[in-house]
Order: sequence, then structure tokens, then C-alpha cells
Amino acid sequence: MKAIRFARFGRASEVAELVELPEPGAPGLGQVLFELDVSPINPSDLLHFAGRYGTPPELPSYAGGGVLGRILAVGEGVAHVKPGNRVIVNNADRAGWRERRLCTAEGLLALPEADPVALALLAANPPTALLMLELFGRLQPGDWVIQNSANSSVGVSLIQIARGKGLRTVNVVRRPGLEDALRGYGADFVLVDGPDLKARVAEATGGAAIKLAIDAVAGEATRRLAACVAEGGTVVNYGLLSGKPCEADAADILFRDVTLRGFWYSKWRSRASPENVRALFAGLVAMLNAGTLRIPVEAVYPVAQLGEALAHAEREGRLGKVVLRWTNH
Repeated sequence: MKAIRFARFGRASEVAELVELPEPGAPGLGQVLFELDVSPINPSDLLHFAGRYGTPPELPSYAGGGVLGRILAVGEGVAHVKPGNRVIVNNADRAGWRERRLCTAEGLLALPEADPVALALLAANPPTALLMLELFGRLQPGDWVIQNSANSSVGVSLIQIARGKGLRTVNVVRRPGLEDALRGYGADFVLVDGPDLKARVAEATGGAAIKLAIDAVAGEATRRLAACVAEGGTVVNYGLLSGKPCEADAADILFRDVTLRGFWYSKWRSRASPENVRALFAGLVAMLNAGTLRIPVEAVYPVAQLGEALAHAEREGRLGKVVLRWTNH
């Protein structure tokens, strides 16, 4: 069976390779045998190939976080899912891009029959957006949230989920031309990042008190978001797109009691109870079915075109996810 491996760190499109592995065998106690169908290519996957995501793995290493597929067989003691169920598997070891794999059944949720690409995109980005809105800021309907990298999949998900909760959003991007697309998802304001961001945010919102800022970029971008939140506000960083450490003005931290936090979905997932995981995905699937959550897709590639897919995912200026398709069903 096929799997994706890399033997050196670097750009994903240059270091990733398709290799053949032995079949995994039959599932044991509490396990399922899982067949991969669709794997989104997320920024975290690209960082993993570069050795910049969490703890760098020993080489050679395998790749792949959250994926969607079907259960082929279940082991003893597994009753809540069955063969044929479509499920999302979050691979904490980031070795999930392989045709078939044995997985722990605990925490898996049988998903409805729907577009598999749309279901696959629930694997990591929408849960990240939803959890950051629910875990930080003590938000109430009518409150304001500001985020950067608003055209990312997390950003687009956050706009829609926030709107459904009655929240208002200021959405910061790194280039013009994205305004109409993001307003189409429910964004209240879309602003291009820059040194005068604080003044432009205040002008757009009428000086509204912003409780929560969501940062995917780090570096100076974190500092600019921290300047925009109200006294006692929170900045949550979940990404390192700039490749730099988070920066914050000591005056914001000391005199305005601004808090800088971090959020890593993989860590939340590893600690969450199966009931909480099922509730999380049940809520997201309900949004998907209701049409209140739409995740843009820019391209779908068969896994045989791995290099082209990864090169596409590495491009800046996208407004949509690049995904790998492993099967035709």
C-alpha cells in the first residue's frame, strides 16, 4: 500500500515521496482498520515536512494529520462504529497519509453520507476555529473578534462560526482583493495588515472594545493584534506563518492586562474525552448540512500527483484548500 514519507527536511514538494508499505493486518481490541479517502493539505503539514511543527520527527518520517476515510473492519470491543462508516481520523503522530491504517476506535464519529471533500475539511481547521471562539474571551453575542490570515481555511471557518454565534469580526489579510470573497462568508470588516492597523480598526468599528484576537502569523503581526484588543483582552496564537516568534508590546501586557495564549488543536484532541470529540464533530457536521459552514476548495489532486498538489498548497495568495484524493468513492 502507498504512504507518504520524507527523509530530509525542506519544502514539502521537494522532499515528499510516495513509498510502498506492508498492509497493516487485522484490527485488535478497540481498534479499526481504516481506509484513507481524502487528506487536506494544511499549513501544519507543510511545516512538518520542514521540521518546524512541534518537535521535529526523527528521519525518515511519515506525514499527514487529520484525514477522512472509511472503516473496513472493527476489532473486538468496538460497537459505536462499524464497517462502511465514514470517519475523520486525527493522527497525532502525523503519519496518517497512508492508504490503510490501524487506528484506535475511541473518539471516532460515524459521519453522514455527504461530499467527502467537504467532510474531510472538518478534520482540523473548523474545529480549531470553533474551539478558539469557545475557549477564550468569554464571548457573548454582539462581541467583536479580530483575526489575521482571515482568508485561510481557519479564518473563513471562524468568520462563519462567529456569525452563527452572533459575533462580529474584523478580518485582517496580507494583500488587497479579498474583501468581496470574505464578505460573502459574513465578514463585517476586511482590512489589509500594516503599521497603522490599530487606527484603521478603531475607525472601522467605531472604537468598539475587541475582546479576542486570533493570530496565525506570529512575529510583528501578533504585536499589531495585541494593540487592537481592549484592556483585559486576549490574543490567541495558533500558527507561525511568518516563521518568527510572537511579539508583544510590554505596555500592552503590563498596563492593559492583555494576555497572550497559544492553542494547538492536536493537544486539545489528545486530551479531550470521546464524548467531547463526538459533540464537537456533530456540531460541525450540523453546520455543514445546514449550509452555515462552507469551506473553500481550490483544487483536488489524485495522490499520484503528490508533487503538484504540494507545490500548489505552498503557493501564496490562495483562497481555498488543496486536498489529496486517495480513492474514487
